[in-house]
Amino acid sequence: MGRYFNTEGCCYPDEHYMVNLDSRLKEIKSMVDAGKYFTINRGRQYGKTTVLKELEKYLSSDYLVVSLDFQFQMSESKFKNEHVFSAAFARAFRNMLYQLEISDLLKQRVGKMTENMDDSFELVELFCDLSEICKISGKPIVLVIDEVDQASNNQVFLDFLAQLRGYYLRRSTCAAFQSVILAGVHDVRNLRQKIRPDAEHKHNSPWNISADFNVDMSFSAKDIEGMLEEYEKDHHTGMDISEISNLIYDYTSGYPVLVSSICRINDENTNDRIRWTEEGVTEAVGVILSSKRPLFESLINKLEDDEQLRNCIYSILMNGDRISFNPYDSSVDLAKMYGFIKVVDGSVQISNRIFETLLYNYFLMSEQMMTAPIFRAGAYDKSQFTENGVLDMDRILEKFVVHFNEITGDKPEKFLEEKGREYFLLYLRPIINGTGNYYIEAQTRDHRRMDVVVDYLGEQFIIELKIWRGEEYNRKGEEQLCDYLEKHHLKKGYLVSFCFNRDKESGVKVIHSGDKTIVEAVV
Repeated sequence: MGRYFNTEGCCYPDEHYMVNLDSRLKEIKSMVDAGKYFTINRGRQYGKTTVLKELEKYLSSDYLVVSLDFQFQMSESKFKNEHVFSAAFARAFRNMLYQLEISDLLKQRVGKMTENMDDSFELVELFCDLSEICKISGKPIVLVIDEVDQASNNQVFLDFLAQLRGYYLRRSTCAAFQSVILAGVHDVRNLRQKIRPDAEHKHNSPWNISADFNVDMSFSAKDIEGMLEEYEKDHHTGMDISEISNLIYDYTSGYPVLVSSICRINDENTNDRIRWTEEGVTEAVGVILSSKRPLFESLINKLEDDEQLRNCIYSILMNGDRISFNPYDSSVDLAKMYGFIKVVDGSVQISNRIFETLLYNYFLMSEQMMTAPIFRAGAYDKSQFTENGVLDMDRILEKFVVHFNEITGDKPEKFLEEKGREYFLLYLRPIINGTGNYYIEAQTRDHRRMDVVVDYLGEQFIIELKIWRGEEYNRKGEEQLCDYLEKHHLKKGYLVSFCFNRDKESGVKVIHSGDKTIVEAVV
């Protein structure tokens, strides 16, 4: 069997198509060479384990890399108390070190550590043995612990980190690990917050020696291009590698498992007409969004478990709030840690278009939203808007104006200004559901306007939603939409203006601006 795109678990170069990790491994090695202790915390399925496995090989000529996996090697019962944890850790450490090429002297010393572990063998005794092992190892030892989230609710693990910290601070006089790398979703510096929520202790971290880890683990468009070049050498599909790579990046912002998922769906697609085309990528995004995935379930669970986090994401998406990144804002910090958001020019944005659509669907498809009259109207009208697979966006805007005015005629202006765009998305959602998808351009989302991009069977529609602020503001909106259409190589666009003037003239009209046509709906 040849190589394939892997979306489950660790990737291996001989089995899977992968991006080139050399530049990332070089950056991480420079931290190891400098003796840094640090945490690699990224969202679920972000390629952490794959990077650690490749790093282990990359470091092997200069270091002994002891790589542990707490999920695999340390069950919950192993954190019962200091003795149980220390004994379990010692055995796991011994077993992994035995797999490396080490001297007989080192083997004997490691074996001695686990020979007589009576009830008095606790963290102090464990670290005395580990220090002696580091002293006689020959090569410096790098300790890597993956899946540290397994230990996130255990006080004994905090005590373990405190011991690591102590040896780090005294390593000029006491042998210690060259480097310690912890990997998981949570930032280990914040674990005490989960275990000791009281104000006195929640920010007092035993891992305050940790260096910042700023290596970009997302895939760039060039990374994706390199991976697809390897694929194309084997399969000769004739795809436009640069175009497809950039398109995949536009949807995923380089989130590793999403990149691999789009590639895998295209690889397995039996329809040669759309395989590895823009339509094929769009269809793959639709498949991803329409299926249950562990990553998505994890994100949704986080929202449902934390009301403040949910409100933070809602305000960014639905209200168009511009939120500056503040690491001391617990909700914003959590949103970044779990992978919901990224920081761009000091402000936060949803991490990628796929997440954005997922989250819009989550908020719009709640029981309350699905029973809203405007949603039911969209579901009822759905069959009117397609003919031979072509979506009639002009007709959608015409019907939306009618329904919006009927449903919201007696609502106060403040309500309409806050909910108008939400109503349009509620109306649109059942119409394109299952066939098309949509996303919001992050750069244009604010209280006054936002651009919705709809992909439907290979055809793209740009719809600007904005609050009416007078004729001059409206003209600027038309100019902005024309510029945006030019960027997307489109001749026709759509404008939905929410106007709350008493003497407004609602309805749909066609505007021509140069070689561009704008269909404007005023509600």
